[in-house]
Amino acid sequence: MSALSLVRFHRPGSGPRVGVRLGDAVHDVTGYVPSVGAWLRASVGRVADAIADLQRAALEAPAVFSPDDFAPMPAPERLHWLAPVDSQEVWAAGVTYERSRVARQAEAIDGGDIYARVYTAERPELFFKAQGWRVVGPGGMVGLRADSRWTVPEPELAVVLNPALETVGFAVGNDMSSRDIEGANPLYLPQAKVYTGSCALGPGIALTPASGWPATTIRLTIWREGAVAFAGEVSTGRIHRTLDDLIGYLGRSNTFPDGVVLLTGTGIVPPDDFALRAGDEIEISIDGIGTLRNPAGVV
Repeated sequence: MSALSLVRFHRPGSGPRVGVRLGDAVHDVTGYVPSVGAWLRASVGRVADAIADLQRAALEAPAVFSPDDFAPMPAPERLHWLAPVDSQEVWAAGVTYERSRVARQAEAIDGGDIYARVYTAERPELFFKAQGWRVVGPGGMVGLRADSRWTVPEPELAVVLNPALETVGFAVGNDMSSRDIEGANPLYLPQAKVYTGSCALGPGIALTPASGWPATTIRLTIWREGAVAFAGEVSTGRIHRTLDDLIGYLGRSNTFPDGVVLLTGTGIVPPDDFALRAGDEIEISIDGIGTLRNPAGVV
């Protein structure tokens, strides 16, 4: 994970907490930052200074934990990670990588010309993905729709923005997708993309002001019964859109008073004969940002 990350976690007897991870220490800064939304609002027009203030608050925090203290799976009686969002909406961009365009066209019953056109169009595909309270955190179960036979994870770089749509950092995202439902008809996109357990974020927000894509690699590994069932990777340099382009369209005729998270599309697509099964473990790593692990189950 980045040298400085904003995290959320559950502390038994206290409930949700806001923390700062500095190296191998997690500092509880809830007394200084009551929520992620509060910090994002306070960062408007002063992102670098807000990050510096957060680091100073961490060093003065009375409670400090080791990452080893956190349970790998959420449980009310145990210290565990939460998704690094609270009141934020999560939006997503589609068909931003060439590999995604090819896959969407292949799965579409009608040949998928719509995906070829959106890939080259001036206006990007943007859609609502989840409310913050519905987002799955590290170790939580992501969902496989009971009425889908072909669901896959979509590993993505997540951009975290404050209410002024200034970039404050990045996280690891999983945009779960039912490929057969969307492939049957593009108008079914909300059902393929928005359901219980369809969005996971973590492990924290790697804080860094940015005006472009970080030069990094996204890796996906799917484990099944202890063995690797699929693995792939992609460079963020292959994203077809610019960061400013996606953010600019996201903010058109829209406001986000508590900030917003934008998933920026996937460039890793398992082969057409691969579908997730209940019990599979999904591991998504982005160099310099962190690793997000989640089991899959039917919802």
